[in-house]
Amino acid sequence: MTMSKVLIVDDEADIRELLSLTLQRMGLETDCAASEFDAVQLLQKCSYDLCLTDMRLPDGDGLKLLEHVTAQYAAMPVAVITAHGSTENAVAALKAGAFDYLAKPVSLSQLRALVRSALKLQRPSAVRKGGEPAPDVLPVLLGDSALMKQTRQMIDRLARSQAPVHISGESGCGKELAARLMHMKGPRSDQPFVPVNCGAIPENLMESEFFGHKKGAFTGADQDKDGFFQAASGGTLFLDEVADLPIQMQVKLLRAIQEKKVRKVGVTNEENVDVRIISATHHHLGDAVRDGRFRQDLYYRLNVIELRMPSLREMPEDIPALACEILRRVAGGDAVSLSKEALAALQDYAFPGNVRELENILERALALCAGDLISPAELQLTQPSAREDVPSGVSLAGLPLQEHLDRVEKAAILDALEKTRFNRTAAAKLLGITFRALRYRMERLGIN
Repeated sequence: MTMSKVLIVDDEADIRELLSLTLQRMGLETDCAASEFDAVQLLQKCSYDLCLTDMRLPDGDGLKLLEHVTAQYAAMPVAVITAHGSTENAVAALKAGAFDYLAKPVSLSQLRALVRSALKLQRPSAVRKGGEPAPDVLPVLLGDSALMKQTRQMIDRLARSQAPVHISGESGCGKELAARLMHMKGPRSDQPFVPVNCGAIPENLMESEFFGHKKGAFTGADQDKDGFFQAASGGTLFLDEVADLPIQMQVKLLRAIQEKKVRKVGVTNEENVDVRIISATHHHLGDAVRDGRFRQDLYYRLNVIELRMPSLREMPEDIPALACEILRRVAGGDAVSLSKEALAALQDYAFPGNVRELENILERALALCAGDLISPAELQLTQPSAREDVPSGVSLAGLPLQEHLDRVEKAAILDALEKTRFNRTAAAKLLGITFRALRYRMERLGIN
């Protein structure tokens, strides 16, 4: 079997020797270059599976070499080595297409993990852990619209990188599905994918949930526990509704991402972590930064590359295919279909809850349908009106302002709960608020 070959580019001889010996002990071949010019010459003569380059070179910089490799050898991943604390260089390299980065002094364990992950791009693993589907049963984003094709192409590109990705988009538009696809099509596909709803974790337990704790660290800690970072080791950590993280937790998360190290609650030593971070929220993170609710430095670390998931309203031509596939799945083998009029009604509908709302509509229609053809009436679509902020059936006459608002809020919450079959987590997402916020509002308004 042919050994993989790595090109190491660094102007410091001792660093080149350290990196070369480490990779050779992993069973890899290495070539070394002390400058950008030497690296380009070697690239013209030999074929490499990975390029590992310092950001500072005597005749240029790593970004220039990265751009050259990306343009001339697109299939070859490039990882960069940055000076300690130079996060701006790391972010710039990731945005320019770097696979990943290491900070000096180089951690050899992180180096080995990075190299193994990068080489999987050349030899994708067929073995999958944690019950992940094999490649032939990957979930798919349906639709032939130009917008959906662009989205799928972007996901394929991002799957080849380890850069942090932030997924924006409305509730119910498939942000977690996009994150899963990035994980399952990438070099970490045989490792865990750990999704976390940041808005559903009690604030006093966040540090323990993310980083783990030692037995006896606090009341109730009766055994050692790994956190989300340890559970996602080698794989992907998906932070859903990341805008709901409190400021104190944002500080700790920022350090874990920058240093690639975490400290369990109750211990003094840190441990290396090797995870790819993908985040998402239906809020606009830029607005949260301006309002002081989200740290700007964390925003720049999470939003290295942004993937925007389109809403159903932007792709009406994709709704028939998507609706038929969802109906086929929820019908469980029953021969039920949508009439032409029902399909037309779905295409005219605004879908404030996007795909999740479409699923709920079709599940309800299937339960109401007496035959094998669903009609528009059985869809029970209620098109938002010009006065959509005031639910139908809510009388506002003669009430103080707060009572007006309470009635409107209560009606909206009850409607969301009914649409989601009283699944509070799903109802919160449909309303665009956190689970904790929904629970508080239900208690305040007396919704049992």
